[in-house]
Amino acid sequence: MIMRIFCRGERLFARESLTICTHRRQCLLGTMVDGRVIFSSIGKIVVEEWLRSAEVRKEIELDAFVIMPNHLHGIVAIHGDEREIVSNCLEAERRTMKPKTIGSFVSGFKAAVTVRVNELRGTSWKSIWQRNYYEHVIRSEKELNRIREYIENNPLRWQIDRENPDRKTSQVRSTIEEDDLYPWEN
Repeated sequence: MIMRIFCRGERLFARESLTICTHRRQCLLGTMVDGRVIFSSIGKIVVEEWLRSAEVRKEIELDAFVIMPNHLHGIVAIHGDEREIVSNCLEAERRTMKPKTIGSFVSGFKAAVTVRVNELRGTSWKSIWQRNYYEHVIRSEKELNRIREYIENNPLRWQIDRENPDRKTSQVRSTIEEDDLYPWEN
């Protein structure tokens, strides 16, 4: 695994872009109206738990994020010293759930949301999330800025978003270059 570790003062951090999808990409988190997401009660829980994550997990710093009807995109930094970050990443590759990793952060976030959603619905341990998640290590400031811009504009691109179950595929090629849609795939 190659990981880019940045230094800010005395603290080191690794930045990653995440995409977390709902189970079967169901639009549980809200609906799109005029380029804006109107959150459902589940979507509001997702926003609250996302923001609460940085309070609960002191090693986490949240950057740009957006909640879409059936997924979320966010940029997360993990702080620590270089040895701790590298050790935690290597442990995560061995499939053990080590604290202070992106994997443990996502697992904790999903679990917190799931508990609250099940309380709301009166169900027991029925997950709203797809089993895994997409992560991408951000390797430069230029890439970071492109991903921030993508996140900021994502609601405006819902009609052509590949996570949109009603996506108008014929529009994708005619209105925007595919490279511009998903900046981390360049």
